[in-house]
Amino acid sequence: MKQGIHPEYYRTTVTCACGETFETGSTVQNLRVEICSKCHPFYTGARQRVVQSGGRVERFRRKYNLEQ
Repeated sequence: MKQGIHPEYYRTTVTCACGETFETGSTVQNLRVEICSKCHPFYTGARQRVVQSGGRVERFRRKYNLEQ
């Protein structure tokens, strides 16, 4: 490896908005994240809230005031 071109690599503490902390390696000394594997719905199994915005056809019919 060439000398002087690589960034410093630190043992870092990652802090989530939910309060969870863990250690990892990074070029940044302290990291703050909004979501982690402890609070993300995909990993916790919590149900995600889905916003129903309607499909393309329904929006087209509403826009042009067409009957079904």
